[in-house]
Amino acid sequence: MKADDAKKIISTAIDREVEAYTFYRGVADKVKDPALKSLFAELAGEEKKHREFLQGMLTKDVAKMHFDASHDYKVADTLPTPALTVDMKPLEGIVISIKKELEAMQMYTQLANLSKDVETQLLFSQLANMERGHKARLEDIYTNMAFPEKW
Repeated sequence: MKADDAKKIISTAIDREVEAYTFYRGVADKVKDPALKSLFAELAGEEKKHREFLQGMLTKDVAKMHFDASHDYKVADTLPTPALTVDMKPLEGIVISIKKELEAMQMYTQLANLSKDVETQLLFSQLANMERGHKARLEDIYTNMAFPEKW
């Protein structure tokens, strides 16, 4: 992979982290439930850390990150995702959040798998695991909201 291609992928990942941060921060500011407010504020903070981490990667010599150029990175496969808005119903927002976390998790997993050096593999694997944790937390909330127990 050319250095410019790696920079483009990392820049796209940064844009997605900013989008997730903006959405989570907006929901945290809007939602009334203290537990949801806390969760979305925490998720916003974690997405901010991801952005900062990725920005740090751009300052490194990306030519030293080795990827297998014979694979399709499928970065564009996730582009038709609908725009996020804080004006949707809470359950809809959680569904979109789950999908965004899944996309991020898959992207980072794919980049980790395609990386040829251990340090880059580890970095992308850690980001994928963080996104997997976000997704699991959101899925728990979704199932509790979408399928409340009835006695």
